[in-house]
Amino acid sequence: MTIAFTDGTIRPWEDDEAKRIFWHSSAHLMAEALEALYPGVKFGVGPAVETGFYYDVDLGGRQISESDLKAIEDKMLELAKTKETFERKEVSKADAMKYFKEKGDQYKCELIDALEDGTITFYTNGAFTDLCRGPHIKHVDDIKAIKLTAIAGAYWKGDQNREQLTRIYGVTFPKKSMLDEYLQMLEEAKKRDHRKLGKEMGLFTFSSKVGLGLPLWLPRGAQMRYTLEQFLRRKQQELGYLPVVTPHIGAKELYVTSGHYAKYGKDSFQPIHTPQEGEEYMLKPMNCPHHCEIYRSEPRSYRDLPLRFAEFGTVYRYEQSGELHGLTRVRGFTQDDAHLFCRADQLQEEFEKVIDLILYVFKTLHMTEYMAQISLRDPNNKSKYIGSDENWEKAENAIIESAKKKGLKTVVELGEAAFYGPKLDFMVKDAIGRSWQLGTIQVDYNLPERFGLEYTDADGSKQRPVMIHRAPFGSIERFTAVVLEHTAGHLPLWLAPDQVKVLPISEKFADYAEKVCNSLKNCDIRASIDARNETLGKRIREIALLRVPVLAIVGEKEASEGTVSVRREGVDQGSMPVEQFINFINTAIAEELS
Repeated sequence: MTIAFTDGTIRPWEDDEAKRIFWHSSAHLMAEALEALYPGVKFGVGPAVETGFYYDVDLGGRQISESDLKAIEDKMLELAKTKETFERKEVSKADAMKYFKEKGDQYKCELIDALEDGTITFYTNGAFTDLCRGPHIKHVDDIKAIKLTAIAGAYWKGDQNREQLTRIYGVTFPKKSMLDEYLQMLEEAKKRDHRKLGKEMGLFTFSSKVGLGLPLWLPRGAQMRYTLEQFLRRKQQELGYLPVVTPHIGAKELYVTSGHYAKYGKDSFQPIHTPQEGEEYMLKPMNCPHHCEIYRSEPRSYRDLPLRFAEFGTVYRYEQSGELHGLTRVRGFTQDDAHLFCRADQLQEEFEKVIDLILYVFKTLHMTEYMAQISLRDPNNKSKYIGSDENWEKAENAIIESAKKKGLKTVVELGEAAFYGPKLDFMVKDAIGRSWQLGTIQVDYNLPERFGLEYTDADGSKQRPVMIHRAPFGSIERFTAVVLEHTAGHLPLWLAPDQVKVLPISEKFADYAEKVCNSLKNCDIRASIDARNETLGKRIREIALLRVPVLAIVGEKEASEGTVSVRREGVDQGSMPVEQFINFINTAIAEELS
């Protein structure tokens, strides 16, 4: 189906921009309903988000709860049926300020005060007028299905020293059937929540004594993490990457040189001062400046390039406590980071090889639906970025050409580049249709310049290398969360912390179970025994929560014949000799990794 918009365009619902405008328009409709139900309400901001929208509101001391959301939904539907339209009006900054001062909305006044002098746009739907750039949907009655999903607190402008507003989340659709499908997906998402699975599977935990946003990896989770790292290390070794290790802290001056301190200093843990020497150190917020210094540690020749430095480097960034979420938003995380230093004539080939590596990772984990987002700088606001126009154009063209050559399905997003260079981000759909940003590649002409990196060319001249930043996983923490939710915890055999659980039917067969388990371990198969004094059925049910993919059940018949009775993901595979069982496991793993 298609939706008509106030800018004169007609877009299919499947278009991401169409959804964004539809949901932002729905935030305005919710504001109109709130103003009707709660006279005097004041409004902060009401953007569209990945799935739906929210509006931050000041209810003047009144409280609302989940039980109030149905009345707001009903009012929104009532207003939508009036067939209101969104009307755009241009006003001066002075008139805009006057309107909201008379209305008593200090939040809108503060937003207007921060705008440059000139024309400002208002959008009106029914009795509600809002400060907004637009566009919007043309007809409010395109909104046929509404669900307000949550209430939360939110500080104005994210500042915990400012007013605390009420944030109301919602989602809307142009058909009721779409909402029904979405709600069904939400129920499935609850079952797949990586925080729930992490607890059931014994993978990770958090402790307030250790600190918010700092995950503790339990033995089974540490094994999964180690397996992921080894998987990528082996592939990187094949591709000529060189391992490096850098410290968890760095001198503040390092990040001043790179430009990260000016850009992200307020979002980093603040400098640590040494007691005697007066030095300033920071918890490492990123790995790239350290890798630049490794490159600089010795003279480089054109023959040495490309150089590919890889590190599973742990970094630290201060996230607001309200933004922390399981493993997907943490304060300490490990990036599967690599930085490639190459000649300009090598850039295209190296970039394409990184694309191939990322696609290999996705293929191995059955992530088959993805979109490549080409993130470029905002041409109308270049002050946010460092480096020359010439370098930016070369970097952006390299990414666009590489994506085209590889036949990637792409979307271009202006203003989403890193401050030092454009990037290619991979947006992956999981098993229930949600999009996740995984895997990133960035082209950087600027850090080599800031760090004075050089190599000696064939003619003896000094040249500047080009730098590629890349992280196929993004971070181990976030990637683990996505894989858990994508698979609902039923990890591929090669990745499962416990690949085989050996179950003796009774204590009499514990010795034989131990013998089988040792045979598996000797062949590098991750196996353990569950010989608890519980019924076989109870043990199988409890092991199911751990999502162990293969069970090897042994009793009198198996012990006498030297066999095991095998179940894989609950499906009976029959009885087989131990040697054949080992081959069965190794063959299955090889097929998954092929």
